[in-house]
Amino acid sequence: MADEPRIKVVAVDDDETILEIYETGLAAAGCEVRSFSDPKKAREFFAAAKPGEVPDVILMDIMMPGVDGISLMGDIRRHDAAAHIPIIAVSGLNDAATLNDALLFGAMDYMVKPFDLDTLTAKIRKAAELARKRAQKP
Repeated sequence: MADEPRIKVVAVDDDETILEIYETGLAAAGCEVRSFSDPKKAREFFAAAKPGEVPDVILMDIMMPGVDGISLMGDIRRHDAAAHIPIIAVSGLNDAATLNDALLFGAMDYMVKPFDLDTLTAKIRKAAELARKRAQKP
């Protein structure tokens, strides 16, 4: 396990407290976290990212000012380097319509805030494993 590469996570959330939880909690769980509080900056990052710069997993808030997470997921999916990356939507919204939209527009999983960090970490590990298996296929 010690020689396994760290899981690279990009977190997009306008709540600085949530980003701090990601940065400290997920780093302690062995993840390398890059966070964006501005969804437009995250969009720019993915638009310019080369294949080696993209994360293994994306954590995406749904409700953000300017650009919502659903739209941002669609933007990310349009870039070849990032189109395959598993996205976990993390939102304070807990309604069927939001969940359906998140899954329809590219999220592989959904968590409601407040979330349990251990559960989120397990979902991230599962998503990263899936992403690595996909990348190995010819």
